[in-house]
Amino acid sequence: MALSSSTKTMPAKPTISFIFVVILILGLLIPISNAGGSDVKRLECLKVSSSDFRDSVHGVIDVLQHVSSIMSTLPIGRDFRLSNAIFDCLDLLDLSFDDLQLSSSATETPSGKKNGTGNLNSDLRTWLSAALANPQTCMEGLDGTKSMVDNLVSGLMSQMISSIQQLLTQVHHEPDELLTSKVQFPSWIKPRDQKLLESNKINADIIVAADGTGTFTSVSDAVEAAPNYSMKRFVIYVKRGLYKESVDIKKKKWNIMMIGEGMDATVISGNRNFIDGWTTYRSATFAVSGRGFIARDITFQNTAGPQKHQAVALRSDSDLSVFYRCGIYGYQDSLFTHTMRQFYRECTIKGTVDFIFGDATAVFQKCLILARKGLPDQKNTVTAQGRKDPHEPTGFSFQFCKISADSDLLPFVGSTETYLGRPWRAFSRTVYMQSYMGYLVDPRGWLEWNGDESSLDTVFYAEYMNGGPGAALEKRVKWPGFYVLKDATQAYQFTVADFIQGNLWLPHTGVMYTSGLSA
Repeated sequence: MALSSSTKTMPAKPTISFIFVVILILGLLIPISNAGGSDVKRLECLKVSSSDFRDSVHGVIDVLQHVSSIMSTLPIGRDFRLSNAIFDCLDLLDLSFDDLQLSSSATETPSGKKNGTGNLNSDLRTWLSAALANPQTCMEGLDGTKSMVDNLVSGLMSQMISSIQQLLTQVHHEPDELLTSKVQFPSWIKPRDQKLLESNKINADIIVAADGTGTFTSVSDAVEAAPNYSMKRFVIYVKRGLYKESVDIKKKKWNIMMIGEGMDATVISGNRNFIDGWTTYRSATFAVSGRGFIARDITFQNTAGPQKHQAVALRSDSDLSVFYRCGIYGYQDSLFTHTMRQFYRECTIKGTVDFIFGDATAVFQKCLILARKGLPDQKNTVTAQGRKDPHEPTGFSFQFCKISADSDLLPFVGSTETYLGRPWRAFSRTVYMQSYMGYLVDPRGWLEWNGDESSLDTVFYAEYMNGGPGAALEKRVKWPGFYVLKDATQAYQFTVADFIQGNLWLPHTGVMYTSGLSA
């Protein structure tokens, strides 16, 4: 995320000395535009034949692998920020590789539901959107390095992003008809999970205890001991205590469930931040990429403070992930919902600038959203959603939530402007439904990105049946992209059932949720 006082920057152009590399890579992009092919078989969710789609995907993969090869050999030296940015890029491109491979294999065996929801349209659009967001995040990390590396790869990254956007256009925008009794749940979601989130009796595979009474004393060690690509739940029970560490659950750690002893009892704490040389992506106290992650009764916090700017408490790239009764505390950029489908229930989220941001498809239900006191004269913005392409299914939906001021902001509510969100990307999408908004919410509701009005007609910001003193609509912004929803059919598109296809995967996680508009 950019600093609240920063302006947008355009990707740097490749230097002349590397033009030959660009030409080689562009040659690999030819399959993307090839609409030919002998396979005329079409899936209902695709606008092209499945073989043509796979050919296009493999063309992007070829480019991605070539870019990764270039970046893995770049000299890093002693530049801490640059090394972090390059490590980020290699991890992010690896995630995109998996997303693209998964998209390809799913169209080859569409009846296989091992890795998705069973709704192929939703799955493809989710995975391709994640593949699109990852190189964008890589480029943002390189922006702050002021090195020749950005000049070398920015052109190639831009070409890759453009190619993935083309892939998104090959998938029908309209979602498949939601299946019910015919859907087979993903094989890595087991019925026993339903009891784990509700029961006080925990059958843990590993116990973490700061006082030494468990299997491990650190959460990171417990995660490392978890099996890779697990097809069943692996439960890590974290006893009460303060765990000062940075935890990173990599993509190969599937199906982990982490359970604490309470939001105020089990706390994982860190202080990485942008000012000290970390990229926003790598500043996270707790990061998870492995699919199917579930957390309950834990707090993730970043204590760097507002003066350190971007400092993430929790980052999630985990598809079909759940955070239940969790605390997420920071200042700027507290919660990085980076990619994929995510569900937050009864969580408390605190921050200042853009403190819920990213390009995930995320629903927040019955969450407490607390704005904090930031730097002098700093404006608070709850969200900065990062949808950059109209074909992405991504966005934020807040339902039955409460938006209020944290204790440190209460004396300054009259002098500190707080907004529901601002457009980080041109197609940013955020909806508040059936929620309570306190006095702190500015009457305008929404804020331009550093005064930039170029995307105000392409964003989608909406409100539906909210209450409280901050929900008054008379003085709301008059942007073309702002909507007051009055039709329940419109609002239903942003419910758990429709927006994240929750009925297809949430029942077996055991988390409580409201499927539609009725509480």
